[in-house]
Amino acid sequence: MAQPPSALAAGSVGTVETRYLDLPKPIRLDCGRELPAVRVAYETYGILSPRRDNVILVCHALSGDAHAAGFAAAPPAESTRDGFGAEDRDGTAGKGLGWWDGMIGPGKAFDTDRFFVVSTNLLGGCGGTTGPSSIDPATGRPYGADFPVITVADMVRTERAFLDELGIERLAAVAGGSLGGMQAFQWAVMFPDQVDAVVAIASTHALHPQGVAWNAIARDAIMRDPAWQGGHYYGTGRAPDAGMGVARMVGHITYLSAPALNDKFGRRLQFADDIRYTITEPEYEVESYLRHQADSFVKRFDANTYLYTSRALTYFDLARQHGGGSLARALEDLSARTLLIAFSSDWLYPPSASREIEEALRALGKSVELQVIDAPYGHDCFLLEEARQTPIIREFLSEHGLSD
Repeated sequence: MAQPPSALAAGSVGTVETRYLDLPKPIRLDCGRELPAVRVAYETYGILSPRRDNVILVCHALSGDAHAAGFAAAPPAESTRDGFGAEDRDGTAGKGLGWWDGMIGPGKAFDTDRFFVVSTNLLGGCGGTTGPSSIDPATGRPYGADFPVITVADMVRTERAFLDELGIERLAAVAGGSLGGMQAFQWAVMFPDQVDAVVAIASTHALHPQGVAWNAIARDAIMRDPAWQGGHYYGTGRAPDAGMGVARMVGHITYLSAPALNDKFGRRLQFADDIRYTITEPEYEVESYLRHQADSFVKRFDANTYLYTSRALTYFDLARQHGGGSLARALEDLSARTLLIAFSSDWLYPPSASREIEEALRALGKSVELQVIDAPYGHDCFLLEEARQTPIIREFLSEHGLSD
C-alpha cells in the first residue's frame, strides 16, 4: 500500500512497496496447458471505496512491472523508467520512480484522491509475477523455455483471478499503453459486464506486419546468442546479455521517431574532433546511446520474459481471436466506454490502428472517443507526453461519472 508523501514532489503517492499474492487455483492457458502455482506482484494507490466501485486497473507494456507510481521503498540499481530522455528528465530520482508516476497520484490523470489504482506485473513477467525465471514446482528448477507459451488473454485471466482474491468484482476502468492497451481491450471483450471504461493509449487491435517483423528480429537476436542455452541459462553463470542487448536496441528504435533521433543526436560524433576509424566502437552519439540502453536493460530484465511477452503481443488479434476475422464482430459485446489516445509520430502503433477501432465501435453504436496528439517522439510519447494526456483522461473519466 502507498504511504503518505514525505519529501517527494506534489502529487506523489509517496513511498510504495511491491506486494505479492499467491493465487489459490491454477490458471488455464490458451495453449492448453495449466500453471498450477501463480504468484502476482502488485501495488495499489489510493483508497478502495466501501462499495469497491472506484477501481482502475493499470496494465503495463513489454518492459514494465508492478511499480507504476511513487518512489520504491527499495530502489533498483537500474531505472525502470522507460521513454526517450527519461534519464535527463528524472535525474537520480528516476531509479526509484514508478514507470507512470506522472499519470498516477493526487490530481493526476488517474487521480488517487478519487480512485483506487491497482498495478500488477503481467503473467510471464520478471518483476515478481510467475514467469520463465520462476521455479517450476514439478522440477524444483526455473521453468526457462519449459514455461508455457502465453497470450494477452492469459494475462487478463490471471489479472481477473488476482482481483477476485482482493474482492474486486468490477472495474471503473482498465488503462494502459502499448501492450497495456491490448490488455485493456482484452478485458473489455472477455469480461464485458465487469468493465465500465477502457483507456487505451498508443495501442492497437492487432500489431501490423512490420511490428511483428521487428519483434521477430529482437527475439531471434536473443535465441541466436549461444548463452541463451535453449532458454535454460539460469544458474549457469551465463546469460544471453549480448543478444538481449541487441533486442533492446532494436526495440528501442521502434519506439522512437526519425525526427526525435535527429533532434537529439543529429550526426554528432562521439569524439567531436574526428572519427576514430573503428568498426567495433561507437563513432556517433546515437550509437553510444543505444549501447547504454542495452547495457542498462540487460541488468534489470530477463531475456526469456522478453521472448514470451514479445510473442504474446504479436499473437494478439481481436478480429481473429474473437470475431472470426471481423473487428466489429469482436467488439459487438463490448459495453465499456472507450477512450483512445494515439500520437502522430507513432509508426509502431499508428493512429490508423486506433481509428480502425474507433470506426468499428461507432458502427456498432458504442461510446468511443479518439484523441490524436501531435507529438514528435514516436511510440514513447505515451510515457513522455503525460501533461497532454492528463486533461483528456481526467475529462473522459469525469464525463462518464467516474470521478467521484
